[in-house]
Amino acid sequence: MKITEILTPEMILPDLKSTDKPSVLRELAAHLASRIPGSGEQALIDVLAERESLGSTAIGDGIAIPHGKLRGVDRIIGIFGRSVRGLDFDSLDGNPTHIFFLLVAPEDSASLHLKALARVSRLFKDPNFRGQLIKATDAADIFRLIREEDARY
Repeated sequence: MKITEILTPEMILPDLKSTDKPSVLRELAAHLASRIPGSGEQALIDVLAERESLGSTAIGDGIAIPHGKLRGVDRIIGIFGRSVRGLDFDSLDGNPTHIFFLLVAPEDSASLHLKALARVSRLFKDPNFRGQLIKATDAADIFRLIREEDARY
């Protein structure tokens, strides 16, 4: 599975306005819901909040991978958000989170959902790549960087 199979250029938010965990989840969910018919913004927010209640999806190194399964979604969908200034997302390392990659999967997609999580996690392991994403000028630049990094694996 390639990231570019689940992420499109219009699903990149290069300048998140949110300043805390609940608002970044709402901002990402609103953007996704406005572009995916039938996804339901509030239902998505509820799924993401429920997952976060089990433990933060901020894995450290400035990265969070909020995710969940949602009724009515027919494929895995990704949305990328960036906060250059960073925000508190209850990260495992206690540092601010800058890179958010939200994944939404169909309710019956356990295997694909796990593969997508693993792929996203692996993509953002390289600190040089993360630095390039933070310095990128706009959504097109971010997508280009992700596409190039994704092609390396």
